Amino acid sequence: MIRFPISRRATLALASLAMLLPAPGHAQATYPNKAIHIVVPFAPGGSTDVLARRLGDKLAAAWGQPVVVDNRPGAGGAIGADFVAKSAPDGYTLLAGVTGSNAIAQSLYPKLPYDVIKDFAPLTMMVSAPLVLAVNPEVKANNAAEFLALAKSKPDALSFGSAGNGTSMHLTGEMYKQVTGVSMVHVPYRGSAAMLTDLMGGQIQVTFGDVLVLMPQIQAGKIRALAVTSKTRHPLLPDVPTLDETGLKGFEALSWQGLFAPAGTPPEVVEKLSAEVNKAMQSPDIKDYFAAQGFIIQGSTPEAFKAFVASEVEKWTPIVKNSGAQVN
Repeated sequence: MIRFPISRRATLALASLAMLLPAPGHAQATYPNKAIHIVVPFAPGGSTDVLARRLGDKLAAAWGQPVVVDNRPGAGGAIGADFVAKSAPDGYTLLAGVTGSNAIAQSLYPKLPYDVIKDFAPLTMMVSAPLVLAVNPEVKANNAAEFLALAKSKPDALSFGSAGNGTSMHLTGEMYKQVTGVSMVHVPYRGSAAMLTDLMGGQIQVTFGDVLVLMPQIQAGKIRALAVTSKTRHPLLPDVPTLDETGLKGFEALSWQGLFAPAGTPPEVVEKLSAEVNKAMQSPDIKDYFAAQGFIIQGSTPEAFKAFVASEVEKWTPIVKNSGAQVN
């Protein structure tokens, strides 16, 4: 007697189950089919938060799915970045990462709970901005070359302020010291506001500050801009040369913001996200708003952004280690 009912029932059950399961690639083809969360690793109200919310509005309109901004501040962006690094790699949890959280942190925190290269799938760089080398008007230097000569002639006589240890402002100053060989005293503050007050008051002489923060005081003549740290001049400061132009060939330090997914996110989802985000960043309202804030709209392929992040890690690692800025 032939006995097959049990195996046949099992076969039919499996066949029925297969009909209910999506075909390979179906999940990616229908992406997104639920809410997307963009983690901002800072408190609400800052430029990263504003960018994420404006971008979220564009993505929600394009795809018909909610985009939720999730603020997870702390440790210079590392808490939010770690959360995304450990999230499901399905394209529904993204990170609005910045220079600190996704480049500098790798060498700044020896016990960092994530790897900025291995644990993320870079999607695109969204915006960038240089820092501005600016001095108190009493400093006897009218340009970057004169400032360098002054700093070299008076070791440790000049103090440069930053928004805190390990910030891009601090480490750009350390890069400048290491490239030029000058010796200046670093004075960390809790944020840019207090630093700027002391710069105008003469308690410190120099800073490498954000364009947006420094611009009103530059225009008012309360501080003097000597150079910018990008390789091209900034649209809001067209008469201010780059450090590269003034003789420090190749000098570049950017504050940038980009979008990341967890490592292992399907390539189809990565490409779809990158294309839609790049499209959104070119919309007139986003371009005009962030240009007015001093940011340069970027946009890149996932491959190009991945290579850029790797180059940033490589650049900042020796700066951090040689400056003694590591946080134990």
